[in-house]
Amino acid sequence: MNIAQASEKFDVTKETLRYWERLNLLPEIPRNDSGYRDYGEQELNWIFFIKAMRQAGMSIESLVEFIALYRQNMDTREAQKTLLVEQRDKLEAQKAEIEKTLNYLNFKLDNFESHVLNYENEKLYYKTDAELNSET
Repeated sequence: MNIAQASEKFDVTKETLRYWERLNLLPEIPRNDSGYRDYGEQELNWIFFIKAMRQAGMSIESLVEFIALYRQNMDTREAQKTLLVEQRDKLEAQKAEIEKTLNYLNFKLDNFESHVLNYENEKLYYKTDAELNSET
């Protein structure tokens, strides 16, 4: 598969793929007889992984660290797992904030016709149960 096809398959730009390659996030991409990149299954799997981690909010720096650990000849699985757990925890925190904001927006929409809600009612609705319990 050439770079244009890989770009289209994963909905990333060719420039992004080249950038990932320069950062050594991708393994060395084999070239065909004409010198063009020829992505195989292994390279496509790495593109899938990198894109998924970027969508999860993982920074390029963390990805570089993860992949460097992966490529070392020593056992670095625990360090790799730690990076993934940290990213998952960040994503869970973001998800909680989004849920809280979505609940508030739904509350505003459900009460849109009455329009004038006092500030204290709105503030209480926006807070999570944990936040409310910590105030008591």
